[in-house]
Amino acid sequence: MNKILVSLLLTLGITGLAHAAGDATAGQSKAAVCGACHGPDGNSAAPNFPKLAGQGERYLQKQIHDIKEGRRTVLEMTGILDNMSEQDIADIAAYFASQKMSVGAADPALVKRGEELFRGGKLEDGMPACTGCHSPNGAGIAAAGFPHLGGQHATYIAKQLTDFREGNRTNDGDAKIMRMIAAKLSNKDIAAVSSYVQGLH
Repeated sequence: MNKILVSLLLTLGITGLAHAAGDATAGQSKAAVCGACHGPDGNSAAPNFPKLAGQGERYLQKQIHDIKEGRRTVLEMTGILDNMSEQDIADIAAYFASQKMSVGAADPALVKRGEELFRGGKLEDGMPACTGCHSPNGAGIAAAGFPHLGGQHATYIAKQLTDFREGNRTNDGDAKIMRMIAAKLSNKDIAAVSSYVQGLH
């Protein structure tokens, strides 16, 4: 497992070098176009649109580039990024990273199983704990490009895990970490860990 994590870190390190430094103040006005779906401060009201507030700049820049360049398909964003420059992307990422993500609530019936998966993984199936990359409180590891999950909408997390499992999302790098992990999760597991993450802070 350590070899896989090292491989992923190296991949992220190489892809992250070319990203411009962002200006959060400039990013606020540039992010206005994002507000309709993601909320003015990055805390979306709709559970199918991810919260961007408090997300790491490196992760945000990577996702925006992946969507713009066709490595990640998000139909709702078709055409929106076409005219954005590298600096625009960096500024928008800096703005959302400077905001605070709101926290939701977990379904009490799913907390026990969700916590077991998030903190302990499924070692019998070779699946590591989520905390290794996303940290015990769900804050992620911004410098490494691992996303902040704590407080994220359960509906959105569940869709991403399902997409990774089914091969509909593949922008997790050559190491295929998320595809490998999601392949070990049943629908019930996905519902439980997604709900747990929504209430995590």
